[in-house]
Amino acid sequence: MHSESNSGRLPVVFIGVLALAAAVGLVVSLRNSPSGPVVVVYSALDEQFSRPILERFTDQTGIRVLAKYDTESTKSVGLTQALLAERARPRCDVFWNNEIVNTLRLSRGSLLQDCDSAVFEQFPAEYRSKSDLWCGFAARARVLLVNTDLVNKDAMPTSIEDLCDPQWKNRVGIAKPLAGTTASHAACLFAVWGEERAKEFFRCLKANAQVLGGNKQVARAVATGALAFGLTDTDDALIELEAGYPVEIVYPDQGEGKLGTLFIPNTIAMIEGAPHKDSAKRLIEYLLSSEVEQTLAAGPSAQIPLRPGESKSDRVESPETVQAMQVDFEEAAENWDVAAQFLRREFAAAD
Repeated sequence: MHSESNSGRLPVVFIGVLALAAAVGLVVSLRNSPSGPVVVVYSALDEQFSRPILERFTDQTGIRVLAKYDTESTKSVGLTQALLAERARPRCDVFWNNEIVNTLRLSRGSLLQDCDSAVFEQFPAEYRSKSDLWCGFAARARVLLVNTDLVNKDAMPTSIEDLCDPQWKNRVGIAKPLAGTTASHAACLFAVWGEERAKEFFRCLKANAQVLGGNKQVARAVATGALAFGLTDTDDALIELEAGYPVEIVYPDQGEGKLGTLFIPNTIAMIEGAPHKDSAKRLIEYLLSSEVEQTLAAGPSAQIPLRPGESKSDRVESPETVQAMQVDFEEAAENWDVAAQFLRREFAAAD
């Protein structure tokens, strides 16, 4: 699984072209495919990881999956724009997002429907919609990756707020907080901290940190010594750690009265007006199965199962082993318009 590049807002015309191309491609696929049950999925999880899972679903059920994957340039933003463009005539059945903000955008725009499945109830309430419109699974944690050649043990950061410490000015990094997990993190901070404190934090980040194109770039900069530490996702942090670079992963804001570490799930949802509802329900239930969470946990990104009782990878911590940030994702969605307007104004032109 990759981390999002957070490349900011794409030109409206360009996004429209992408959405149209996606729609035309799927229509052609549907017309030219053999008869039999099908399901159309838009997946923001990297094709190299999601395709084998979708192919296994077809092998087990006989339901063919027509998939539209994200691209390196647009990430989940492009898929979300395609879904918005198609709302009058939906072509997609299932949206498999590798974060949560864009799923919540669709939910608030009435583009999702209840798939009427009891499987959602098997997941913790904090990681699923109160009205069963979406469900989270296979999470990543938002962590600090620290270069141990550049940061002494007694100076190790312990909080995301250490990114604002003046002693580290221009030696720490974040991804541009306009899309992906960094945008999800921002929305959660607006919900938990409130608007004013969250704005103060991001203004401080803009002044103190280097703003890079994505979480992967932040992790790479820390590993190579261009940064002392930075905020990224566990999957990108693990790549650098397991490649042998002098880095350490810190799960931030632990301890009594602290914020806790944010865990951001993959999310799965059925699109309102899904053309193949029965097949969509079966795919959703499969993606929320123990088999899939274990597959993703065993993979290179060591994603973290959220289903209670599932075995976790010993390569990463989980909400059961460290203090997790307590956040109402629906409340985060309610704060998103305000957060997004502020972040675009502050960071759209950031390098």
